[in-house]
Amino acid sequence: MIYLDSRKEVYENLRSDCEKCFGLCCVSLYFSKSEGFPNDKVAGTPCINLQSDFRCSIHESLRKKGLKGCSAYECFGAGQKVSQVTYNGRDWRKEVKSKNQMFDVFLIMRQLHEMLWYLNQAISLKENKSIHDKIRVMIEETERLTYLDCKSLIELDVMSHQDKVNILLSDTSEIVRKNSCYGENKSKNIPKGLDCIGSDLRKFNLKGANLRGAFLIATNLRNVDLSKADLIGADMRDADIRGANLSDCIFITQSQINTAIGDSSTKLPKILNRPPYWE
Repeated sequence: MIYLDSRKEVYENLRSDCEKCFGLCCVSLYFSKSEGFPNDKVAGTPCINLQSDFRCSIHESLRKKGLKGCSAYECFGAGQKVSQVTYNGRDWRKEVKSKNQMFDVFLIMRQLHEMLWYLNQAISLKENKSIHDKIRVMIEETERLTYLDCKSLIELDVMSHQDKVNILLSDTSEIVRKNSCYGENKSKNIPKGLDCIGSDLRKFNLKGANLRGAFLIATNLRNVDLSKADLIGADMRDADIRGANLSDCIFITQSQINTAIGDSSTKLPKILNRPPYWE
């Protein structure tokens, strides 16, 4: 394993806890029926299945109804942070005048929490110890930003902060992937432009591959070893990862796993949960 530890307690705060949220993702986000959501809806409009208690009326049957978008979504714990901390338990139905602000704050908070997810992965790696101090400082700074009041969050230059975070994530990726061991019998060259939609990638050596932002939609990654591959931002919808080894890949999220097709033989990092609907 390339992880020093699983930082379990840290990651628990970076996972969705719908019981403590006011259904923010069900209201603030734009929905497209073609992407696995109940219907087409504009941002700021409640989902047709959101109940008065902020629970989903069809939560237990989302997958059966083909609503993959809903079942795969992950807010990285931003929903409960905004609901319980930023707005101190005041929901958008009661705070009508500030509801649009609350939705905007949620989107900003989600970005900050996603950065924390990646930064905590980065500091859990052993290969990049030389930059752990810089990563630790960035974690503390990002964490501080998540506790700003709603007005300060709205005014926050998120992109500027993200640029600083990305430098550390990119440096980490370079260090980790540089030390990966490539196989001798498989090509290191993946399809040009990282547009691999529907491709059979089993013939490629993807150990330590840079798959940042790659379109891996419906790709065949069955039994492929993705050790130390960088998967940040990769679109893995319907990617076949049955039997694949993702235990040592870097910068992967629960949402990516939720959208892929896996099974009991798929190896995952300890920080991720195996979707209950996998074979």
